[in-house]
Amino acid sequence: MTDPEHRAPRDDVRIAATADVDDRAVVGAGTRIWHLAQVREDATVGRDCVIGRGAYVGPGVQVGDNVKLQNHALVYEPARLADGVFVGPAAVLTNDEYPRAVTPQGRLKNGDDWTAVGVVVGEGASIGARAVCVAPVTVGRWALVAAGAVVTRDVPDFALVVGVPARRIGWVGRAGEPLVAKGDGRHVCPRTGAEYREDGGRLTEVTAAG
Repeated sequence: MTDPEHRAPRDDVRIAATADVDDRAVVGAGTRIWHLAQVREDATVGRDCVIGRGAYVGPGVQVGDNVKLQNHALVYEPARLADGVFVGPAAVLTNDEYPRAVTPQGRLKNGDDWTAVGVVVGEGASIGARAVCVAPVTVGRWALVAAGAVVTRDVPDFALVVGVPARRIGWVGRAGEPLVAKGDGRHVCPRTGAEYREDGGRLTEVTAAG
């Protein structure tokens, strides 16, 4: 029996009846798009994603597999999100360095009057609730942006950043928990036991979780 609150115009994709998914968008199998979400033309959403209530995916945005956009997350073009990215409730990925509604002459701006710049989010990274990433900026692999932070410069892989503007206060592993420093640049994940090494302000994986 068909669920009257959902429609499935694409194979193995569940789209709420109140969602707005452009016919020119590509949506991967297993993805769920919830009420009042909007996926614009030429956007690409990978497999097994969750697009929450009221979330927005702009034209041409690229979203990888296993991505979660929580309720009212706003992802403006030309953002690129790798596999496994989490974007928290009401977080915003911007696209205009010098936002104005009108030109210096007072005319309402259109698409030809500005150049969109995007946010790039690496594999497994998480953007906390109500955080803002001010484009152009890159959030590295498995990094964690705290709730309410404002990211104005690139975030290294595995970095934990907080505040306005966001600054690094530590490192996190793939599990998302702060790493424990062991001296000599060594760090260990308290949950998985995976080891990492810090060198020159960068963190790299030494061993995977046991």
